[in-house]
Amino acid sequence: MAQVHSHLNSFHRMKTSLLLPIVAALAIASDASAFCGFYVAKADSKLYNESSQVVLVRDGKRTQLTMANDYQGDPKEFALVIPVPTVIERDDVDVMEKAIIDHLDAYTAPRLVEYWDSDPEQRLYPAAAMAPMGPDPFSAPAKRREGAKALGVTIKREFSKGEYDLMVLAAEQSNGLITWLNGEGYQIPEGATDVIQSYIAQDMKFFVAKVNLERQAKQGRTWLRPLRVSFNSKKFMLPIRLGTVNAKGPQDLIIYALTRQGRLESTNYRTVRLPTNLDIPPYVKNEFGDFYRAMFARAVEIEKMSSVFIEYFWDMGWCDPCSSDPIPNIELRALGVDWLKGENEQRPQEGEVYITRLHVRYDREHFPEDLVFQETGDHENLQGRYVMRHPWTGKADTEARKTYFNETLPKRREEEAQTLARMTNWDIDTIRAKQAAYRSPKQKEGE
Repeated sequence: MAQVHSHLNSFHRMKTSLLLPIVAALAIASDASAFCGFYVAKADSKLYNESSQVVLVRDGKRTQLTMANDYQGDPKEFALVIPVPTVIERDDVDVMEKAIIDHLDAYTAPRLVEYWDSDPEQRLYPAAAMAPMGPDPFSAPAKRREGAKALGVTIKREFSKGEYDLMVLAAEQSNGLITWLNGEGYQIPEGATDVIQSYIAQDMKFFVAKVNLERQAKQGRTWLRPLRVSFNSKKFMLPIRLGTVNAKGPQDLIIYALTRQGRLESTNYRTVRLPTNLDIPPYVKNEFGDFYRAMFARAVEIEKMSSVFIEYFWDMGWCDPCSSDPIPNIELRALGVDWLKGENEQRPQEGEVYITRLHVRYDREHFPEDLVFQETGDHENLQGRYVMRHPWTGKADTEARKTYFNETLPKRREEEAQTLARMTNWDIDTIRAKQAAYRSPKQKEGE
């Protein structure tokens, strides 16, 4: 929700954060064939300082929304405000363990894989598959309700879950809601009035969460667990506009969408598949995080920060290869995937649940509308995968080996350099210099 996006990042650092709202559940061609090699690095959500994670489970009109809090400040200053389409009941809210979202992140993160060339005398080097380019305001409930009513604010529900005290609000006017929230200690940023009024005009409610420090201390927790909220709505969208009101710059949002039919895509913004299955120089192994950040930034630049990017899509009943342990049914059910048939320790059956990982970098100027989604019937697999191939380290004592060292390898290295420069906008001469200076472990052993 709001926090979800929160990118809340800037909001988190205020007395109370106004999280990004979330309402609803919500190419490079992928090589579906098996391949050898080993994962040696991953580009997970930790690469981005200002990033939020949300899990969307959509089944018909039912949305299960899980938000991973990235708030770093004092828990007493944390608060979450999120527009939702319906009144949220106590049974519609649950507190999750962050480890489940971390598992999804590891399972879907773009990866670097490595291969080792075999003796050129035995077989020719196979060409790589190329692809196109966040005093307790929840105390004195009666007094608070009276004050809220005078401002056109109705407290629809109040309850607690885990370390959180929760409310669901309805409002007649944005000014009244903002005045009441400010009076409760929520520092609502300037510029939020019109956005909040637009949600009120849509008859949306506002889900508010705050940490109960006493309960949190009794639980012995020093961190904030993710919140999962469930609701029914025809609307299939993710409100992000409140999260941009006073943001200091672009924010990253990573969405893990779990659906029954197929891939998720945006209907009001262009959905783009990131380049994948490309050969890059082996030295990138030591700076894969820098590479992926640069590559993603370049893709955002090319798309003029107006697109939603697909980083991963797959049938969760299988993977080839699995970049982490498969996600068991018990974890998926905790997120709201309640249509699974197998036992808790099992993974889903093929065709039972699909996962789409979307990555959005956005700001107020380039994303003036909330994200709207649709589930498609597309089952074409996509995995962000970048390949480095270590050279064979033997002697050039046959014609095939001489050809490998004198022709095949230099040509391949130049193609790798050109690909890396094109993907990242890095200086080609610097890339070539790093290529020349790099020695793989096997090369070092032979020196």
